Amino acid sequence: MRIKAVIAYDGSKFYGFQKQNSTNQTVTTQIELALKSLHIDTSIVGSGRTDRGVHASSQIIHFDLPTYWEDLNKLQNILNQKLKFIRFKHIIKTKDTFHARFDAKRRLYRYIFKTSPISVFQHNYISYYPKFDFDKLQEALSCFMGVHDFKFFHKQGSNVHTTVREIYKSFFIQKGDYCIIYFEANGFLRSQVRMMVNAAMQVAQNTLSVKQLQEQIATQHQYTTKLAPPEGLYLAKIIY
Repeated sequence: MRIKAVIAYDGSKFYGFQKQNSTNQTVTTQIELALKSLHIDTSIVGSGRTDRGVHASSQIIHFDLPTYWEDLNKLQNILNQKLKFIRFKHIIKTKDTFHARFDAKRRLYRYIFKTSPISVFQHNYISYYPKFDFDKLQEALSCFMGVHDFKFFHKQGSNVHTTVREIYKSFFIQKGDYCIIYFEANGFLRSQVRMMVNAAMQVAQNTLSVKQLQEQIATQHQYTTKLAPPEGLYLAKIIY
């Protein structure tokens, strides 16, 4: 019986979403250990990976259950009691062919930051950037819209068939003291969102020109490989 689940997690407590040989403190491993303690020996598959320190408010996973686990509400409650810093928001039965990663059509990320110093209680969840030009940030973000080869906007080390992605939404809003950047695409490369955020902020802070950003997007020249801090990044929605 295949299960589709919506989970949220505090990325500051984990070394990323994906399994690692060097540590058990990843989101995937902690969920699998919790399932194994219930005599459910299965692997979980996520809609995508998140880096160390990156959060998720709506990550989608799938895994297979023995057929005798009919009470999914009970399973959800037990898992939420067992797991720290990970919460199962919904668990439902789905078709046997469902794949959390390959069936996903769009992914939405939010990047949250402030221009004023953040408190010690916000440090793991919000990033900080000094004053910047709002109009230039919007202009920079609009450059990412459309279909592009993002080979200059990702970390090496992941096997992908193509570095071409389509960005459907790329914009910025301000809510009170909080600044939020939104990216929605058919998929993202490793650390692509953090690299795009940092490049856009460099334009907004006049350390990178719009022309230079456009040249990097066009794969003509790579001006920056810096990443925005992970604390402000949230995997917010998966669309199927």
